[in-house]
Amino acid sequence: MKSREHLVRLKQFQVNEKRRQLLQLDMMIAEFERMAVELELQITAEEKKAGITDINHFAYPTFAKAARLRRDNLRNSQSDLAQQRSAAESLLGEAEAELSKAEMLESRDTKVREAETGGRSAMIG
Repeated sequence: MKSREHLVRLKQFQVNEKRRQLLQLDMMIAEFERMAVELELQITAEEKKAGITDINHFAYPTFAKAARLRRDNLRNSQSDLAQQRSAAESLLGEAEAELSKAEMLESRDTKVREAETGGRSAMIG
């Protein structure tokens, strides 16, 4: 019956690992958002300094063009991470369901063992 205890511990580990992955994805998404906001502020400042906001203008600041590209890449990465997060959430749900099943089996086995030992002690006494 010890194998059920090991199964429960394994499932708990898997659930904890999935939660850690979700937290890590959340932190990365937040960091990308922070970086994109900073780039947006830099773009605005550079455009204001140059007095040109038209991206197609020949004198549009090179730094602003590069910052826009970097910001867009960060936004795309954020979108990809959001998709990974949604997949990780579903995997966490599955892992939690498996943990719940394993805990129910362990609980049932414990009750059966207690009933068996209780019945034996009554027969002995």
